[in-house]
Amino acid sequence: MLLPIKDYNPTRKPAVFTIFLIALNVAVFLYQAVITDLNLHVTQSAMIPWEISHLRAIDQPIPYAVEKNAYGPPVYKTTFREKSPFLTLFTSMFMHGSLMHLLGNMLFLWIFGNNIEDYLGVFKFILFYLVCGVGASLTHVVFNANSLIPVIGASGAVSGVMGAYLVLYPNARVRSLLFIFILVTFVDIPAYAFLVIWFIFQFLNLGGQGIAWLAHVGGFLIGLFLIRWWRDRSHPRPPYIEIIQ
Repeated sequence: MLLPIKDYNPTRKPAVFTIFLIALNVAVFLYQAVITDLNLHVTQSAMIPWEISHLRAIDQPIPYAVEKNAYGPPVYKTTFREKSPFLTLFTSMFMHGSLMHLLGNMLFLWIFGNNIEDYLGVFKFILFYLVCGVGASLTHVVFNANSLIPVIGASGAVSGVMGAYLVLYPNARVRSLLFIFILVTFVDIPAYAFLVIWFIFQFLNLGGQGIAWLAHVGGFLIGLFLIRWWRDRSHPRPPYIEIIQ
């Protein structure tokens, strides 16, 4: 297992929007998980594939756990969906189910996102991030059209950022923690090696419960192709000139 710590790829300008995204995700998590009720917010505002594929919201009360009792079953209440299906494609991108879920996504976003923002500029990076996030969610919906399981997290958008990084900076060095059974050590590896290993790992876990692995795959591929298209438009190749002797 590899866990990125940092990359050796400086930026020309401060990553203002990447820092804002991290702060926003942290603030949303603290509000939902600490100040109010995370289960309530997930039930009301997470993306549900069934709603997207059927183009309508669930119009009946939905149960959610409000208390976990170690000596008995959880206590449930009911609530209604608050957001339109289209809007949940965006609101779900800023919600996280646990502290580890949040920290993992924000770590990857900071390491890889600052360079993509530096390359695209703030406005294009905002658009890029949102397109990757929504596209990742729609990829999950395509293969889980009737699922009623809520989907949350910035993983799809962050995966898109990682796909872009693979195209733009494949040879940048990434400082990583390497876990092999009981051995833990630091290694510096090329970004392409880290990102390809990560992508393969997503495929190996397809079908696993609790994580929308296909959203990761979809976001990564969307980011990869979108940044190539943007790069080619910004820096077109010179026309081919035939030399006649």
